[in-house]
Amino acid sequence: MRVIAVLALDGVSAFDLAIPCQVFALTPGDGDAPAYELRVCVDRALPTTAGPAEPFRISSSYGWEDALDADTVLVPGIPHDRVPHPRAVRVLREAAAGGARIASICTGAFVLGHAGLLEGRRATTHWRFADLLAERFPGARVDPSVLYVDEGQVLTSAGIAAGLDLCLHMVRRDHGAAVAADVARMLVMPPQRAGGQAQYIDYRAPEDDSADLGDTLAWMRGKLNEPLSVADIAAHAMISRRSLSRHFRAQTGTTPLRWLLVQRVQRARELLETTALPLTRVAEETGFGSVEALRHHFSRQVGTTPSAYRSTFRM
Repeated sequence: MRVIAVLALDGVSAFDLAIPCQVFALTPGDGDAPAYELRVCVDRALPTTAGPAEPFRISSSYGWEDALDADTVLVPGIPHDRVPHPRAVRVLREAAAGGARIASICTGAFVLGHAGLLEGRRATTHWRFADLLAERFPGARVDPSVLYVDEGQVLTSAGIAAGLDLCLHMVRRDHGAAVAADVARMLVMPPQRAGGQAQYIDYRAPEDDSADLGDTLAWMRGKLNEPLSVADIAAHAMISRRSLSRHFRAQTGTTPLRWLLVQRVQRARELLETTALPLTRVAEETGFGSVEALRHHFSRQVGTTPSAYRSTFRM
């Protein structure tokens, strides 16, 4: 069982705080045991108050020091202009030095910056505060266009909802795509969102954007093993290819073929984990056609080969 410590600082966003509690609590382990032990760690010496939009206090049986022996320490967002308590910064530094995985949601990246954990690393935060994060911590390489950044030991995520994507990503890293997909289904969200937070910056929906692509997306998922063109997808949606591209980007943040590619790799991950199908069959079932094409796209998205992935996550 992995220990997840959520470091709740004064002014913590209640939404940010709830995200890891929900995702990691829903992750199944072996038998009846949960996959994670969850600790919400607060300052026992001082009252911990949620942000100004959520005026209530938070109490817990765990203090900040209880995060020191955790496998992962996660920092939810606090007001970006608030300097974190020195003891919280010390706990983060010591946990990182001990090898713990450190992650942040939204403006929690500023806390990681104060702890010196963003130095020389790529990072992200909510797009509204990305420039400020880069200015305050010039040693960080801030990328405002992504939902989350995985730098190995240190992970950061964008706005509040991107915290869900980050937590699911960590479940996927720890237990594989099939388990993460089960958790996503319980949360009623996609297992892996394509696109980045740039799509949400000053977004203006077209006035005629009334097409609901839900049926078409489900149809595409059911035909992952078949060759599909933009013309095929547009015909199913009963709109022009130009309208399809506009509606697709508005609703998914990416293009039809890019979305299809992400779904095919996701399906390949599940087959590699849950079946003994040879790679030739996996390539056929996911529409890649050849092992070479499967290996190319799988490695680009997942960062490892299908065979290596199977040996790690085969259930």
